[in-house]
Amino acid sequence: MQNQQGQMNTSAQRSDQMQPMQDHGGHEMFDVHETLTTAINVLDQYMIFRPYVQDQELLGILDQQYDYITTQYNRMVEAFSTGQKPSVDIQPYEIPTMGDITYGLQPSPPQKPTNNLGEVNEQGISSHMLGLLKSTSSMFAMSAAEVTNSVLRRVIADSIPDFIEMSYELFLYQNKHGYYQVPQLQQTDMDKMTHGYEPSQANIKQSNPGQVH
Repeated sequence: MQNQQGQMNTSAQRSDQMQPMQDHGGHEMFDVHETLTTAINVLDQYMIFRPYVQDQELLGILDQQYDYITTQYNRMVEAFSTGQKPSVDIQPYEIPTMGDITYGLQPSPPQKPTNNLGEVNEQGISSHMLGLLKSTSSMFAMSAAEVTNSVLRRVIADSIPDFIEMSYELFLYQNKHGYYQVPQLQQTDMDKMTHGYEPSQANIKQSNPGQVH
């Protein structure tokens, strides 16, 4: 009996050692579920968009971002299921070519919903991609603030600047082709606003919380 008991205890210990770290809060579980589901949705949407892309520049952006988001998704899944640092490292997303921004509004036809799939074009596809990335970066930021597992929180938080960078890449593409125009205020108004602030000289350590004016 003692030998059997010892074997059972040893087996139980080995089983415990094989179990992944389960240091996740209940609320966190729902947030991570939303995070991973959102990443899946972005990847699925990119796959749906791809057959409609004719412009090779946008196709290259789509493919590169798809591969990068896939790696980010896999890292999150691994961190979520194991509680450990992902086995695959990833470099920050970098835009290959940073173009100049065109400011001002140029005449363009009014926008309207497409009447059929034959009207789907690069302007609409790149707009959908940009909207997906913007909403995803916001959603990841909210999730990262709720995740209690330190490893998973860092993996999600570290991905946010990359989604912002990918969003900016699509903005540059749209701006270059006139899809995303950037209006400006009058120069005098911009000068007033940009010079409407000054550095703070406050020192909280020198403040007196007991003194009320």
